[in-house]
Amino acid sequence: MTTATRVAVLGCGAIGSLYAAHLARVPGVEVWAVDPWAEHMRTIAHDGLRVTGAAEFVAPVHGVTRADDLPPCEFAIVATKSQHTRAAVEAARAPLQGAAVVSVQNGIGNEDTIATVLPHVIRGSIVTAGTVTAPGIVRYDAPGDSWFGPFEPSPAPLTRVERLAALLTEGGLRTHALADARGPQWTKVVFNASTSPLSALTGLSIGQVCTDPGLRPLVDALIAEAEAVCEAAGITLLRDPRDAVEEAITEAFWHRPSMLQDVEARHLTEVDVLCGGIVAEGARTAVPTPLHQAMTALVHGLEDSWTTGGPR
Repeated sequence: MTTATRVAVLGCGAIGSLYAAHLARVPGVEVWAVDPWAEHMRTIAHDGLRVTGAAEFVAPVHGVTRADDLPPCEFAIVATKSQHTRAAVEAARAPLQGAAVVSVQNGIGNEDTIATVLPHVIRGSIVTAGTVTAPGIVRYDAPGDSWFGPFEPSPAPLTRVERLAALLTEGGLRTHALADARGPQWTKVVFNASTSPLSALTGLSIGQVCTDPGLRPLVDALIAEAEAVCEAAGITLLRDPRDAVEEAITEAFWHRPSMLQDVEARHLTEVDVLCGGIVAEGARTAVPTPLHQAMTALVHGLEDSWTTGGPR
């Protein structure tokens, strides 16, 4: 009797749901999704996880609301918001102690948090996009590649990175296993950190931000500042972030990034792992990052304005 390959998905929003569903349709893979949204988990457990949009299928996924209900797993995908990373992995510490664990989250620094709890960590970067449209249903909006590699301070073996990448590719999400995944990760971070805070602060879509005559020079200056950090850190980007800006103008003009959606919902944003991540790496490499520091402070100031407690 062949033992199934068990994969845990921590956080079953849009990205977690897409990765869970695609993995679950691979023969011999058993997927367990953990999320506190009880109705979503009940529907998934009873009816399966339905994908619509760029793909149409239903996949069998075990949906639970508590990490205590997870069996021991060989792999795990962390897809929570960055501010929930530590709580999610600490809750799943026992069943994931032997797992190779990848972050598919936004920003820089999530892997460091995971590595304080679990020993075998994978650096991940993705461009897949989607939306949970109802309990148990996720719309697949934007196909795109994923890039995984060992997280240098606390790495999962490359053979396990390759195995997870192969499973995801077989499930329909093309994933590349690399010895060094910093380039893909930072390519995404530089674009997001140079556009999302401006969108969050102004209420404008990505295309509007990138074509506004007053804001576009700031976008370009934020990119240049982040590129200087990457050069000092020895990180080679996959592409020029300015090309990503032009692509966003053409293909996703009205896209409202997750940071803007968080602001509109008055949820804490992920600015600390985007602009804040660039600031931290700039400090490590002795590269000044005043613009990213300003973006971080401005977004935090906006968050503080929602509370009666005043500045953090």
